[in-house]
Amino acid sequence: MSKVSLIAKLPTKPGKRDDLVTAFGPMLDAVNDEAGTEVYILNLDNGDENVTWVYELYSDTEAMGVHSGSDTMAALFGAIGDLLDGAPELIMTTPVAGKGL
Repeated sequence: MSKVSLIAKLPTKPGKRDDLVTAFGPMLDAVNDEAGTEVYILNLDNGDENVTWVYELYSDTEAMGVHSGSDTMAALFGAIGDLLDGAPELIMTTPVAGKGL
């Protein structure tokens, strides 16, 4: 199976981006124990103070499913629901070349 990746754009309500970053703490801890989660990076948008990006790389679609269906993911969306200014934009990608693959 090939690796899969996801880029998620998380728009936050004005002034709530720092709260969203804080809410990601438990998830950032949890992904360290997810065998198929190879990269999980929370990024601040330099051009928009109300946007956060998440880059995720998984060993395969099964690993992505384990992550997406985790209790930690459910708790995260419960914690950030009131911080978001609209639905997250999820972009599914397939990495084909690059350093670290």
